[in-house]
Amino acid sequence: MDPNDGAEPTLPPQEQMRQRRLAKLAALSSANNSNTKETTKSDSSAASTSTSTSTSTLAANPPTSTSPDQENTRPASLPDHQANPTSSSPVQTQPQTQPSNPFSQLGVRNKTESSNSTAGDSAAPSKKMHTGREETLENWSHRLLSDVFRVTLDESQTHDSRGNRLIYLPELKAELEQSGDPVKLTASSIDSAILEAARYVPTNKALLDYLLPCWKRVVRANKPARPPPPEKQAVLSEAKRLCMSNCIFALTMPEYFGREPNPDHDSLVPYLLRHHDNEDGICLDFFAEAVSRIPEDDSIAPIFTDAMVRMSERLARMTMNDDYKPYINCLLTYARFPPLLNALAQHPRFQVHPSPGMSKEKIAVASETETILGPFFRISPLQAEVTKVYFAGARTIDAGRVKSSQSALQMTLKAHQSDLTNIANALVRASHDARNSTLDWFAFIVNTNHKRRALQVKSTDVASDGFMVNVTAILDKLCEPFLDSTFSKVDKIDVDYLRRNPRVDMSDETKLNADQATADAFYKKHAPGTSNFISEVFFLTLAAHHYGLGATNSKLKDLDKDIKYVEGLIGRIEDELPKLQNDPLRLMQARTHHQQAISSVEKYIALRHAIEGVVLDESMQTLSLQFMRYVSVWLLRVASGTDYKPGEDFKLPLPADQPEAFSCLPEYALQDVVENFKFVFRYMPRILMSAVGDEVITLCITFLRSSEYIKNPYLKSSLVTLLYSGTWPVYHLTRGVLGDFLIATPFSNEHLLHALMKFYIECEHSGVSSAFYDKFNIRYEIFQVIKCIWPNSVYKDKLSRESKVNKQFFVQFVNLLLNDATYLLDEALTKLVKIHDYQKQLQDETLSAEDKDKVKSDLEAAEQQCQSWMQLVNDTMGMMKLFTAALRDAFTMPEIVTRLAGMLNYNLESLVGPKRGNLKVQDSKKYHFEPKVLLSDFIDIYLNLAPNPAFIEAVAADGRSYKPANFEAATNLLEKLGKPSHIVASWKTLIQKFAQAKERQDQAELDLGEIPPEFEDPLIGDLMTDPVILPSQNIVDRSTIVQQLLSNPRDPFTRMPMTIDDVVPANDLRIRIEEWKAERIAEAKVKSSGGDTMDTTDG
Repeated sequence: MDPNDGAEPTLPPQEQMRQRRLAKLAALSSANNSNTKETTKSDSSAASTSTSTSTSTLAANPPTSTSPDQENTRPASLPDHQANPTSSSPVQTQPQTQPSNPFSQLGVRNKTESSNSTAGDSAAPSKKMHTGREETLENWSHRLLSDVFRVTLDESQTHDSRGNRLIYLPELKAELEQSGDPVKLTASSIDSAILEAARYVPTNKALLDYLLPCWKRVVRANKPARPPPPEKQAVLSEAKRLCMSNCIFALTMPEYFGREPNPDHDSLVPYLLRHHDNEDGICLDFFAEAVSRIPEDDSIAPIFTDAMVRMSERLARMTMNDDYKPYINCLLTYARFPPLLNALAQHPRFQVHPSPGMSKEKIAVASETETILGPFFRISPLQAEVTKVYFAGARTIDAGRVKSSQSALQMTLKAHQSDLTNIANALVRASHDARNSTLDWFAFIVNTNHKRRALQVKSTDVASDGFMVNVTAILDKLCEPFLDSTFSKVDKIDVDYLRRNPRVDMSDETKLNADQATADAFYKKHAPGTSNFISEVFFLTLAAHHYGLGATNSKLKDLDKDIKYVEGLIGRIEDELPKLQNDPLRLMQARTHHQQAISSVEKYIALRHAIEGVVLDESMQTLSLQFMRYVSVWLLRVASGTDYKPGEDFKLPLPADQPEAFSCLPEYALQDVVENFKFVFRYMPRILMSAVGDEVITLCITFLRSSEYIKNPYLKSSLVTLLYSGTWPVYHLTRGVLGDFLIATPFSNEHLLHALMKFYIECEHSGVSSAFYDKFNIRYEIFQVIKCIWPNSVYKDKLSRESKVNKQFFVQFVNLLLNDATYLLDEALTKLVKIHDYQKQLQDETLSAEDKDKVKSDLEAAEQQCQSWMQLVNDTMGMMKLFTAALRDAFTMPEIVTRLAGMLNYNLESLVGPKRGNLKVQDSKKYHFEPKVLLSDFIDIYLNLAPNPAFIEAVAADGRSYKPANFEAATNLLEKLGKPSHIVASWKTLIQKFAQAKERQDQAELDLGEIPPEFEDPLIGDLMTDPVILPSQNIVDRSTIVQQLLSNPRDPFTRMPMTIDDVVPANDLRIRIEEWKAERIAEAKVKSSGGDTMDTTDG
């Protein structure tokens, strides 16, 4: 007996096992061919002593699977995970060198046999007929352990009662015989049995192929229908404990079993990828037992983390077309055990660690392929290989198949994102460190992928769309717990988070209303305190929407352009192919290019269908929409400095002193909201009907009313687009999702019209190169919103109030309206004349083919422009009809009426004058040109303003365009159009008033005669009636400078900025003009009465 054996009985089981393994290692190191038997005997004695001690201990205190003092640890004397074999060299080599050994005769059931075993293949003891005497503990233990570990001490017993092959253990049998113990398997001999049986596993197979089925059987044995007696439970627990210990040693110390390290065998990967119920799969009991030992055994966590790293590396090379689900299921199983997640979060591969030589592009994609979580988030139907499967033959498949494929795609993605959500949730809940590591991982992704929003970017230089969409969706899910409909948690979102070394990097982002230096200075002022989880995930999600889902949504437009371009290229190649039949070389090249173009367009179309399928998922967009509602409310709170929540009062305008915290926010804080809502309004309005609240309207009106809070003119104009999108008819909502809110809510009634008018004026000078053309699109959308709300008389009253209380503002608005009408009509009618000419030229049969192609090209360009201009004309005239009908007096103010009359007269001549025949085109409705309707609009505006004498005088005074013949021609057309008789009669009466006013004006001009130069307006040459002195000391009429400042707020003589408040009335000059006029009129009256023939000289 080993002299050290005497001390073992006083040691805890864990230390006993450690000492025993040390003894075996010592025996191996000193063994040679001459003393093999002696060493074996010594080991057997040690085992016997240990066994007796263990048995007595187990009987007194049955072990449990989670008891630390029962767990086996690796020998402390073995550095670098070294272990020792279980027997001397001759015994080790016997199974491999001698064909007559028991293993080669009996064999071990292979994996296939194991997996095909029936329900009868259970480790629980089989039922036996009771004889006169009950089975002893010794016999029961032997039978149980033989069933569990498939071993035998009887050389003649090759199979058990169920036909399973058994492994004969001659060495253990010899030890028991030498020690005088019964030749039976007991709790004390389990470890020796496992060690010897493991040696018979072929070296080309992993030890776990044997040990895991043993584990499954011992777990089943530990779950009998009835609780066993304590002494039996002690045997079961010991078998379970030792089986797990040997599984761990098989992975960490293969040398202990006489094997060389083998990465393919020393890993849990293949077993983790099998289903829990498989005989050789890792079950939840295995996880639970292993995890319970992590605090005392630091070798266990690396087993699982290294396995997950290897699985992640494999998954990085896979797509959704491959069998990826086992990998996801495995990580989901890890998610049940926080200690495993903590170990994963601490692993170096959990984060990206950029090396000095890595480019920005490599760093951007590293999170997707070189981290543990990246490949799991990378799996997506947007992967190129997957889109080809879902949408094979994308160029020719019908819409029904596209829809069904998109539905299947959504279901698959939804299930995958649900799994990812569970994983992310488990990580952030596992521990404080795991949460921080997870948030760091998300932050690194959004911080290194800013380039995804660049105008030109290669897809290989940034993370993929599928990866980023998954990241966004999962972050939305992390926000879901605080996105309640009452906004009760919105006060938890701390704007000072951005001044506490935030994870989100927005240093290179354009700010809402601050330059870079101002923003840098603001964020350098560190805010005290710590940030909560809600703030962390809120700002991460906001950034993810910008660089993730938002960037993917915007790609749809680019794809449409690419598809259109390539389809055009295909068409041109197909047109050329017949011409190349006699040129084989060029024909072959053309066909190659044709095939390449078809492949490209197939790829683009498949990707577009896939993106539409992903981003049009209702559940994902509904949650995204709820998040954006929270962002809207939060932005309003930050800008106003109030605790605003939807349904509460909100005061406008915003404070004159803008909060720095708001001004220094990145533009995407507002842009994300607007783009998300615009996208949903366009593609998925049905989800808005029950999801949208008044916070969206409040957001748009607030930043249009207080537009100085936002620097970017495009961002401001997008607020108008959002309101306009909300008025599109949807199902039973004829005014759209927002229309009824805009009409009925008190906040809209109070502020909407002024906000729209203010931005109508502001967009005239936005400061960007395309502002001149952009303004017409913006104003078109403003008109649509006004038409939607106009039925509510409150808005008519508001417009009237603006004209009286805020006169200069109103005059500026109407002046721009007139400018637009004049310009748009001129452009549209000019294009109609060109279209008329082009159509006429195409009827010339003598025209050459080349000239005809050029004319067709010019015609198409003119048609596109005309359609755009004419649509804007119709809406502008519609607005003027509404406004002049409601506010007659406002539109006949001196500052407005002259320009309005001139615009009407000029365009009336275009419609009814001698050259109106040039406007006749084929299919005029194609260009939105309906001359009868347009003429009727002009007549209505004339009649709306007819009761006001100032308007009649202004029309008659228009020396450039007032022509009685045009009015007579309009009368004839009205009668032909079948207008109601009372309208025709009113029109004729109005014409008479114009004629009478013209006569009076002509007579007055004759009466005044030649105007003295000092009384003439230097800009227009008319007699001044209200002269004013400009800052440049020049004198002009007030109406002239008002008109000038409406278009250009500068002194017309010096080009220096000025306002109407800078002028000074020239009262002395005004009095002189009035006296001169009175004198001239008096003289005219005397002449008309014949007084000019009287002799008035002195007698």
